[in-house]
Amino acid sequence: MTRVLVVHHDLDMAGQETDSLRRLGYEVTECAGPTRNRCPVLVGRPCDLAERADVLVYDVWASGDADGSQRLVENIRDMHPDRPVVLTSPGLALSWEESTGTHGVTILLGQPTGARLHEAIQVAISAVKPAAN
Repeated sequence: MTRVLVVHHDLDMAGQETDSLRRLGYEVTECAGPTRNRCPVLVGRPCDLAERADVLVYDVWASGDADGSQRLVENIRDMHPDRPVVLTSPGLALSWEESTGTHGVTILLGQPTGARLHEAIQVAISAVKPAAN
């Protein structure tokens, strides 16, 4: 079973995403992110929840603003490069989102329905190459 960490500033949206993913067979953990918790990623420390997940699903506004969200996503990619990341955005993409490279994420624009989340997670998993031994 694929383990997913859902990080979303809006608790209702997080609940909807979580419920949808659970119905699709994912094991899901929720986190409200830096807007409601102390986030180790923002101070340069690995996240225990991210360590236990196979895929990370972050809301583009997880930190409350664009600058903080950019730093959050860049830090999570630096600290957990082997974890696929899906970045959800209810509206337009921001200029800092990268779909390739070191900070590359899979971007899901618009309504994150269960089917769309599932598809984005599968794309993200296929995009992350296993670390060389």
